[in-house]
Amino acid sequence: MKWKNPLIVVLGATGSGKTKLSLELAQKFNSEIISADSMQLYKGLNIITAKATPQEQSLVPHHLIDILDPSEHYTVLDFRNRVCSIISDLHSRDKVPIIVGGTNYYIESLLWKILVEEPGTPRINIPGISPLNEHEMPSEELHKRLQLLDPIMARRLHPNNKRKILRSLEVLQQKGGGLRYPNALILWLQCNQKILDDRLDKRVDSMIENGLLQELEDFHSLYNEERIKTEQQSDYTRGVFQSIGFKEFHQYLLLKSNERASELGKKLFNESVVNLKIATRRYARKQFRWITNRFLSRADRQVPPLYGLSTDDLTNWDENCSRSFPNSEDDTFYCESCNRVFVGSYQWSIHLNSGKHKKKLGKKRKQVQT
Repeated sequence: MKWKNPLIVVLGATGSGKTKLSLELAQKFNSEIISADSMQLYKGLNIITAKATPQEQSLVPHHLIDILDPSEHYTVLDFRNRVCSIISDLHSRDKVPIIVGGTNYYIESLLWKILVEEPGTPRINIPGISPLNEHEMPSEELHKRLQLLDPIMARRLHPNNKRKILRSLEVLQQKGGGLRYPNALILWLQCNQKILDDRLDKRVDSMIENGLLQELEDFHSLYNEERIKTEQQSDYTRGVFQSIGFKEFHQYLLLKSNERASELGKKLFNESVVNLKIATRRYARKQFRWITNRFLSRADRQVPPLYGLSTDDLTNWDENCSRSFPNSEDDTFYCESCNRVFVGSYQWSIHLNSGKHKKKLGKKRKQVQT
């Protein structure tokens, strides 16, 4: 790739083909893959968390898969610091890091210089977001924080102008800071919702055929059974227990082994499968909304170039994905709404996210409707 220190981020709903694309890219660029999925960090539950198989992981180096025990705590700050270190190492070896997402706030903490608190530093709670003791940090320290997140704005403000510095930090808290990696690009795997829903239902069926139930039963016996007894109630809000599957199979897993083959067991199992399919489809929609809201609907935010790749027809994967992706950074793009021509995918991406373009597009849609 021509850019200095490039970074590729592969996004898309669960079941859209992120693993397949990331493997192809990593082999093409002789690179390495970094998982940005908070559940794949934990050992075990390979099926329910949809980890790359051992065979797939043997093709190219993978990072941040199976590094934690189920009881370990891991924060977004831990993730950001570790991944930034991995990316620096890959760049030093002239390799292209490929991030596969994943968990929304993990991706955001990596792409943007957002306000993630460092351990041991005084906490900054921005006005309008959470309570702030304005005297907790001197103005100079706040200005240094702003320099790290938005050096251009920091140069415009005097280090003693605490009010404006705090306001700038508040804006960063709400919208995110500048791009951490200016030469990042995003590949968004898109799929028609009806097609994706059907694919996800079949994926759940395939998971069950491949041993999902045994995986959940074994994991429940090893980790969850005693935890529930100790805590007197189930908690699916922490660690790997947040994985889609545990909560949905909760009632079934509470049955004794000899009860799971009973009529009640069969009934609870079938209900669990239905609930798992519903939760998976709901999660896919949540991922789609996050991408559109954070990357396509924010004209006031720096966004890396984003390319949509169709995965409607997986039998024509090579043709559809290669046809969706521009061949050159020198390609020209024409905007009918604005009657303007743009040279290069980067300028085209900026234009699509601009307020002027969206305003003209909105007017055009209203004219069509009337």
